[in-house]
Amino acid sequence: MNTDTAHAHWNQRRSSAEGRADWLAPDPQVAALAETLHRGAAVLDLGCGVGRHSLALARMGFRVSALDASSEGVAELVQGAAGEGLEIAAAVSRMTELPYADAGFDYVLAFNVIYHGDRKVVARTVGEVARVLRPGGLFQFTLLSTRNRKCGIGREVSPGTWIDDDAPPGSDKRHPHHYCDGAGALAFLDGFDLWELRDAEQATPGSFHWHIIAERRA
Repeated sequence: MNTDTAHAHWNQRRSSAEGRADWLAPDPQVAALAETLHRGAAVLDLGCGVGRHSLALARMGFRVSALDASSEGVAELVQGAAGEGLEIAAAVSRMTELPYADAGFDYVLAFNVIYHGDRKVVARTVGEVARVLRPGGLFQFTLLSTRNRKCGIGREVSPGTWIDDDAPPGSDKRHPHHYCDGAGALAFLDGFDLWELRDAEQATPGSFHWHIIAERRA
């Protein structure tokens, strides 16, 4: 089955102001790492949504490319960038097939994105990230933890990947989500050196995610 389907949910959600409201403020962890990068670095916001991180990174002086499979999200980002006079190269594409040259980025961000699919989708996406990152470049991303309260709810459509058919209408949990433990998270990092691996709750109780920073190995 096709497990890379969640963009259909997000495309619909991002078509309204209400659906975009929870995804406007950049995450403090992203801002903290960005402060350590040299200004002018080439960065990719993979799964940019409506642009909360792309816009913040462009304001900081980075050369930003932004990609999402949701055309509604990318359209909102383009409009926001134009309104602020920011240059962001935005594209609509799937995360498993990045339309970029090899070794073109210093930093890739994928915040709450690449676990929307099964293990093969995650692995293929990380492989694409490794391809477009220069040696020494940084990859900051999140994965769903098996400690997450949603793990194991619904149908397991492939190992570690669940669909909740009883989730409320409009929930993205009706699409495949991949969950992993620490060893599973590390298994995706072939070709990377680990900087940080932390299992932490996000905004809601029980929303455990792996927060990961890794360096592209030469």
